[in-house]
Amino acid sequence: MNTLYDEMKDQFRKRDNAVVKLIVINVIIYLIDLILEIISVISRTHFYDSLLIWQALPANIQDFIYKPWTLISYFFVHETPMPFHILFNMLGLYFFGRIIQDMIGSRRVMSLYILGGLTGGLIYLLLFNTVPYFVDQNSHILVGASASVFAIAVAAATLVPHYSFHLFFFGSVRIIYIVGFYIVVSMAGAIGNNAGGSLAHLGGALLGYFFIVWLRKGTDIGRPISRIMDIFNGRGHLKVSFRRKGVDENYAPNEAEIDNILDKINRSGYESLTKDEKMKLFKASQK
Repeated sequence: MNTLYDEMKDQFRKRDNAVVKLIVINVIIYLIDLILEIISVISRTHFYDSLLIWQALPANIQDFIYKPWTLISYFFVHETPMPFHILFNMLGLYFFGRIIQDMIGSRRVMSLYILGGLTGGLIYLLLFNTVPYFVDQNSHILVGASASVFAIAVAAATLVPHYSFHLFFFGSVRIIYIVGFYIVVSMAGAIGNNAGGSLAHLGGALLGYFFIVWLRKGTDIGRPISRIMDIFNGRGHLKVSFRRKGVDENYAPNEAEIDNILDKINRSGYESLTKDEKMKLFKASQK
């Protein structure tokens, strides 16, 4: 019987599972932080508070200059001890990330996650150091993968706006409406208690939208991230293409075909689609 360690090692050896890798990394960091916080509280040393300062992204630009790595570390760190912050982020990463992974590849999940987190963090820093309303609050810190998840969610909604989720009480709801709702909530939250987080969400959302817009025009802004990932994975030159075998790149599916594909998703879920059907759905999203 494989141990949990062996299973995680097997997952990390696979090439096309960025969603699982990102979830595992986030959960491991959360558990380590949780254990350290418990020890910190029980021992009454409260050393975890100091540790968190070195992981979280500070709003104050002078603090950030001394800790530039926090622009990356913050989107792998979540609030402890309550698990709801990481739970909702990882659920969003799983459901929206699987769409991106199936449609345009695992590498682009990783690119969106990292670029979304970076963009959200930069927007947070910019506004909290230039806009008077936010400057008054720039003693705050930012943690969480929400900006990264927003980038992936908006990218998925931009890529396949007709895709539907089955929601309890609501039935079948298109992804474009679900993501639109969360964007509106974040806009409202920009003047709330979690203004920094909401601004980071919106920054990630913008990145996700333009990532797909530029990708459709032939520009993959995530290519540098993909190349770095390839170096770590020991792989060679990265070739980027939208082409799929079985569907001609100039082929344009008609409305009846798309309706049939959407009906199939409603009946059996997105995973039941063939590669050709997924590509047709993608082609329809480009119209």
